[in-house]
Amino acid sequence: MLVAVVALALLWSGGLAWFADTAGEGTQQPDLATQAIVVPTGGSGRLEEGLRLLESGLAQALFVTGVAEGVESAELRVRHDPALWACCVELGYEAEDTAANAQEAAAWMADRTFTSLRLVTSGYHMPRAMMEFRSAMPSATLVAHPVFPEHVKVEHWWRYRGTAALIASEFTKYLWALARRTLGFGKRRRTPLGTRSARCSARSHSTPGG
Repeated sequence: MLVAVVALALLWSGGLAWFADTAGEGTQQPDLATQAIVVPTGGSGRLEEGLRLLESGLAQALFVTGVAEGVESAELRVRHDPALWACCVELGYEAEDTAANAQEAAAWMADRTFTSLRLVTSGYHMPRAMMEFRSAMPSATLVAHPVFPEHVKVEHWWRYRGTAALIASEFTKYLWALARRTLGFGKRRRTPLGTRSARCSARSHSTPGG
């Protein structure tokens, strides 16, 4: 039993090192245009980067998934052209975690017949997010576009208690999501695409400037 415990600890540690290295990788296709940009809420710098990419012409539309109830588009604007929000930004309020972000984005993509997206999220969150989004949209073209918050010291993560705890926590969530996908347990009931998309679209178009 001791040998098994040590072996599992070594495997987990090796996996954590791989995960941390992966979390520090930048986008491999910075100039590739996609039809959409998707930004899950929950980390600093994500929305700003998504808007910057939209302004640069790398996509037709931006979808922010997992917006908290009661938050309007006017509260999210950050020094960007209001006309950009009016024409090209939509908010989704249905998702509460990464798996639900992927499903909400898949519904939005299907409603608009989009087949490619650039996923903008934190580097430490990207491995799990890409796994969930690929599962929700297996035929779509996905481009990973990580952002790196200044307070998360990915390069020397083991030296910083907060970053190490964050990386370890996210790695554990990644393993759980991988097990759920591989073994097929805990799968979510999907909301019909038309119903989910209609609600997201109706909310976003009802907000000022959105």
